[in-house]
Amino acid sequence: MNRSLVLLVLPVMLLVGRPVSAERLDPAIKKAAEKALDFLAREQRRQGYWEANGGQYRVAMTALSANAMLCEGSTTTRGRFAKNVRAAVDYLIEMADPDTGRIGYKNDYHYMYGHGFSMLFLSQVFGEEEDSDRREQLQQVLTKAVVFCGNAQTTAGGWGYVSAKDGGDFDEGSTCITQVQGLRACRNAGIAVPKEIIERAIKYIEKCTTSEGGVQYSLKNGGGSRPPITAAALACLFNAGEYESEYAKKLMKFCKTHLSPSGEDAHTFGHWHYTHYYYAQVMYRVGGEEWKSYFGTISKNILRKQSADGSWKEGHVGPVYTTAINSTILLLDNGYLPVYQR
Repeated sequence: MNRSLVLLVLPVMLLVGRPVSAERLDPAIKKAAEKALDFLAREQRRQGYWEANGGQYRVAMTALSANAMLCEGSTTTRGRFAKNVRAAVDYLIEMADPDTGRIGYKNDYHYMYGHGFSMLFLSQVFGEEEDSDRREQLQQVLTKAVVFCGNAQTTAGGWGYVSAKDGGDFDEGSTCITQVQGLRACRNAGIAVPKEIIERAIKYIEKCTTSEGGVQYSLKNGGGSRPPITAAALACLFNAGEYESEYAKKLMKFCKTHLSPSGEDAHTFGHWHYTHYYYAQVMYRVGGEEWKSYFGTISKNILRKQSADGSWKEGHVGPVYTTAINSTILLLDNGYLPVYQR
């Protein structure tokens, strides 16, 4: 099936009810995830947001942290972290500019990350929202967010840290991936997303791909093959139903060559947690023995580095970021969120 047809016919998936086939988590993994989410709950500010080191990236950290709580099974109305999820939704709705549709602060020089992660998180909440007024509010926010995303796209088809207008048409691979996954999540939740936006983005990613199968930092500025961006691009292809295309196989070969769930790859490139946040999604969709082997290794690697307070403190972004990502990886087997489901 060609890409255009895939984008047109993928079914709408609403987060209604819980998958009855969700695998039972290993008790040690479940306990570690609970400790991690308890840490995040303590770190949430009373206004509903989370933040990285130095008070940075509030919108992105809020979406990632609350999304991890959705992976545990909590919603805005049910579960241990319902209050936290509701507060996060309130904050992100407040951050949505009613005129432009941007979710985040204009003076944040990386606001497209927060915008993309917010589309992902809020679309999962929208799928299960039962209150009609709240559902309408979320629909308006997400609809305008999609419009902003389309307007922010560069002439090359990608995105930069800020919109094309604000950033001089600068493009960068990781922010592009964030937008594509956010847009796919919106579309799966029933929000109208023009297929041309995603098609242009996929073509952009393909143009950024080197002969060895890695995706480079930027189309305009090069930067060589980047394992983190390649893993993220592969996750987006899997989101779009492309498991068997030659292009997906090319990226998969690159990832299998360069990535290791044991952490041996951590010294060969930066952004290890970001990389495996996406690569874990890929391996989960692959399933079977490959997923079991990958998850068995990465979960042991993650658990042995957890701090007594439930967090992970590696990396310069801060423990909220790392803890949100590791929690999401550990909870993928729950299968609660449509955007991650097989």
